[in-house]
Amino acid sequence: MHDLIDGLTAQAGQLAGLLWQNPLTLLLLLGMGAFLTWKTRLVQLRALPHAVALLAGRHATPGADGQISHFQALATALSATVGTGNIAGVATAVSLGGPGALLWMWVTAFLGMATKFAECTLAVRYRQVAADGEIAGGPMYTLAEGAGLPRVGQAFALFALLASFGIGNMVQANSVVDGLQFAAGGTAPTGLWLGLLMAALVGAVIVGGIRRIAATASALVPLMALGYIVAALAVLAQQAALIPAAFALIVESALNPAAAGAAALGEAIRWGVARGLFSNEAGLGSSPMAHAAAQTDEPVREGLVAMLEPLIDTLVICTLTGLVIVTAQLAAGPPAGVAGAALTAWAFSGGLGIAGGWVVGAGLALFAFSTMIAWSYYGDRCARFLFGARAVLPYRLVFTVLVAVGATVPLELVWNLADIFNLLMALPNLLSLLLLAPVVRALQRSYFAGRRRAAGA
Repeated sequence: MHDLIDGLTAQAGQLAGLLWQNPLTLLLLLGMGAFLTWKTRLVQLRALPHAVALLAGRHATPGADGQISHFQALATALSATVGTGNIAGVATAVSLGGPGALLWMWVTAFLGMATKFAECTLAVRYRQVAADGEIAGGPMYTLAEGAGLPRVGQAFALFALLASFGIGNMVQANSVVDGLQFAAGGTAPTGLWLGLLMAALVGAVIVGGIRRIAATASALVPLMALGYIVAALAVLAQQAALIPAAFALIVESALNPAAAGAAALGEAIRWGVARGLFSNEAGLGSSPMAHAAAQTDEPVREGLVAMLEPLIDTLVICTLTGLVIVTAQLAAGPPAGVAGAALTAWAFSGGLGIAGGWVVGAGLALFAFSTMIAWSYYGDRCARFLFGARAVLPYRLVFTVLVAVGATVPLELVWNLADIFNLLMALPNLLSLLLLAPVVRALQRSYFAGRRRAAGA
């Protein structure tokens, strides 16, 4: 049995590596962002002030269908994307792709804003509203109702359902254990007890459905993000003199093959794009399921709020992590054999001492917990689409049990399978974006034409 698991782990790892490290895959995801940026006429720049105004509560639509506010929808989606990728993922990109990987993460985030706008606009356009007001939406409904491809929608829902048990559950529970053990120097409770505690906490949140998940996320996400940002700024304040040199190194490593070397430049692009996409999930089709539940009668409004995700997740939080690492490396030299979350902890500890390890450890724990509660909702929407409303409660129970399991078992195989299913989710979603881009553009033009008429009235 052990040999069988090792063999499956190796094969799944090879397939995951082939899919995620393939230039064609990265070009497909990045190319869709570029296509939608052109199709929407740079919506991420032209409509950014209006998106911020929507998030601040202006332009509300009382009485519209929906279960949660714009802010709660954004917080729920961010709770899934602001996670281990912001700590370990950035460190991996910098250690394997060099400082130039950060610039390509920025490019990915900028283009990903247009992708988020499109996929979440479509999610609200094609969502279903039950008689009791419960919302169901996401790429599976967009494919079935908008593109007329119900079988492809079922494929998306199946892949997303399976991914929710992996990247959205067991690997996150394991990350919480690792984070707390790291911060406590190995003196934290065992994985079993932490797993049972997490299962109880996750179960208590997700049993209440999207309203309780959104309420929890809207309280937790701002606090944990703000705490992490303040800690990063405190470290950077001590290295302020090195920040201009860090930016110069990032740009030169990303764009100058003469300085970085052609091979190094290729690695910067590869790891920057891959980790950027993994961090903000633009194009994967996950966050549209949260944004579909927003209370609005204008799909474009929710799309505009959704496009703030890559800005917050990648352009702010990932950038701060990257700058902390690069300035620390400039000050002390890269540590030998240190990568992933340990590299981030090393960089934070240089400015905050022992508290730096706690920032990283606690950050991993909170980010992973928030990811679990958001992904539980994504999974139960997929279970509802595939098997009907009766499948939601059994799904939530299974999801809760697997939290405890994930905290106690080796997860390399689960990680590899999750990576595979995440990309398999993206392919149907990208197809819907390609087919329905004219719909997005038509909705966008109609919405802003209505605003101009209202302003002139």
